[in-house]
Formats: sequence, structure tokens, C-alpha cells
Amino acid sequence: MARASTTSDAFNAIAEPQRRAILTLLVQGERSVNDIAKTLSMNQPQTSKHLRVLKEVGLVEMRGSGQLRLYHLRGEGLKPVHDWVKSFEQFWNERLDRLETYLKELQEKESGEE
Repeated sequence: MARASTTSDAFNAIAEPQRRAILTLLVQGERSVNDIAKTLSMNQPQTSKHLRVLKEVGLVEMRGSGQLRLYHLRGEGLKPVHDWVKSFEQFWNERLDRLETYLKELQEKESGEE
């Protein structure tokens, strides 16, 4: 089965580690392409390509400021990812509760042996 284009949705776009790094950087605030490239040790054309993909799926927006192109995060674009991850919350809570119970049982067992 052919893999969907990276520009089809947020899931495909964030599958690329450098794009996730860009999003993490943009959480801190608006940045220019050159600033992103320098901070992440990427070249400018590569950074621009990643930003274009992120923009096409609605994860970043660009605004012009003179000759600068400044990018900022569009958090609402991550909502599908958030909703999907949140669907696992009950699973992980149950797992962690069972682990906590098991660890308490081990501690009680150990303290009873002393």
C-alpha cells in the first residue's frame, strides 16, 4: 500500500523528526527561516521545504515583516493528533494504576520479610 503524501495531514507531516523539531522550536515563539535553520543546524532550503509542508497541513502560519518571513505555530492544527493520543489516556492510566498496585505489593512483601 502506498504511503500517503507528507502534505496530506498532520500525522504524516509530524512523522519527520526535523519537522517535529521545528514545531518544538516554534512553541517558544515566532521565528524566521534562517533562525530556525541556524538553531536546528539545517540548511535554509531544507528548512524552507519542511516549513512549506507544515504550512500546507495547517501546523504553521507565515507572516511577512519587510523582507523577513516569520513562522509561528498553529496549535489548533495539532488537534487531530491530540485527540488521537488522548484516546489512549484510559489505557495508560489503567496500566500505570496496575503498576502502582504491583509496586506497593512488592514493597509490603519486602517490608514484611525484614
